[in-house]
Amino acid sequence: MGLDNLLLGFQIAITPTNILIAVIGILLGTIIGVLPGLGGANGVAILLPLTFTMPPTSAIILLTCIYWGALFGGAITSVLFNIPGEPWSVATTFDGYPMAKAGHGDQALTAAFTSSFVGALFSIVLITFFAPLLAEVALKFGPPEFFAIQLLTFSSFVGLGGENPLKSLASILIGFILSTVGLDIVTGQLRLTFGFTDLMKGFDFIVAVIGLFGIGEILLSVEEGLRFQGARTTMNPRAVLETWKVLPRYYRTFVRGSIIGFWMGFKPGGATPASFMSYAFAKRFSRNPERFGKGEIEGIVAPETAAHAAGVAAILPMITLGIPGSPTAAVMLGGLIIWGLQPGPMLFIDNPDFVWGLIASMYTGNVIGVIMVLAFVPFFAAILRIPFAILTPLIIVVCAIGSYAVHNSMIDIWYMLIFGVMGYVFKKLDYPLAPLVLALVLGDMSENALRQSLIMSQGSLAIFFVRPIAGAITALALFFFVLPVLTRWRRRARARAISPVPTRN
Repeated sequence: MGLDNLLLGFQIAITPTNILIAVIGILLGTIIGVLPGLGGANGVAILLPLTFTMPPTSAIILLTCIYWGALFGGAITSVLFNIPGEPWSVATTFDGYPMAKAGHGDQALTAAFTSSFVGALFSIVLITFFAPLLAEVALKFGPPEFFAIQLLTFSSFVGLGGENPLKSLASILIGFILSTVGLDIVTGQLRLTFGFTDLMKGFDFIVAVIGLFGIGEILLSVEEGLRFQGARTTMNPRAVLETWKVLPRYYRTFVRGSIIGFWMGFKPGGATPASFMSYAFAKRFSRNPERFGKGEIEGIVAPETAAHAAGVAAILPMITLGIPGSPTAAVMLGGLIIWGLQPGPMLFIDNPDFVWGLIASMYTGNVIGVIMVLAFVPFFAAILRIPFAILTPLIIVVCAIGSYAVHNSMIDIWYMLIFGVMGYVFKKLDYPLAPLVLALVLGDMSENALRQSLIMSQGSLAIFFVRPIAGAITALALFFFVLPVLTRWRRRARARAISPVPTRN
């Protein structure tokens, strides 16, 4: 890592314009995180059209700060309303809400925000050191290696994503099918257009994610008929300082949660399993496990540290290998392509100001975020007292404007609604959306890498096995594909081994 590069990044990140953009991003993100049913990925997808006319560095700062804000905002509803604003905030409710009900909401929120900051800082420091090394290795990659990496990405969603592997595989296949709709630029053939001229240009990624994430979640929230009633709190500076005095005694939980979060964020496990895993470990190794679930501050530290560490770590494979580690990173990856940037190792050579501006903005964005949420908790909590019947139409209008702005075409709004229904059905049937979005984003890139590789090898698939790097990555990808079968087989074998052997009378 060159210190000069990091200083260059800070010169970009701390300009007045980018600081203002970071503040706006944190504000929008926290509001999105406070509202149950939206979430970071949905918020980034809905607001992505706002960045079309912005410089790429400012655009990525806005999107990442929206993401950081959503991570912070999810903790507010978990602690004060017992409603997780984000899936990874569920574990925070276990001890956060009991503390708020007992009149210690300010201490619970201080612990949550501080833990989030520590977890994020841990991952940012690792990204600062390891991202250039990873990118340097990736520079040796050719089309076979890139296709192997993309295969590894999809296989890791199947094998390590924690979802039903068959449902993940089905989502990937649907995403690939959707990505092929339109004109094939290599052969000039129309694919899956069925005679409709509007389908010749295919489905725009932005319209799809706004529908899948934004409209789909809104439909789900309307069906659930959310109402918000919770504890009120104010942020007392004395309570903040007293909480900060107590938190260092949980340093083991901070370290353990940060490591778990970084690992789970780097692979497509995500922040939600990281938060639950960190909570379980904290309870397992705590001197007072009986206090968990009744308002134990360590029960807030563990999930929040891991969730933020995972959220930040998901950015690392996106900028170094062009592989997103989370649904939000997948949306940001689409943003990079729209801004004319090529995700992957060449970013460090062709656009160092973008990469290091992004890394430096992670430091500034999280500092701004923790200060803002500590200062304006009552304001953000008051948003939940706006009737949902008013908020919902406003969000749908923002979605429609964002979709229309892509091509100034009404057909995109109809596509958005269709994708919204599709997202709703996926969530009702518990199909993961992230693999579908990933296939939609990477579909063209994967197809091109496959075609180029087969041209190089004159049609032989052996090229993915005989080249050392491609061979190792392909083998790992195939292992991840069969991992669910192996895991199931091992569990059955273990169950048979411990079951009592029937005896003959």
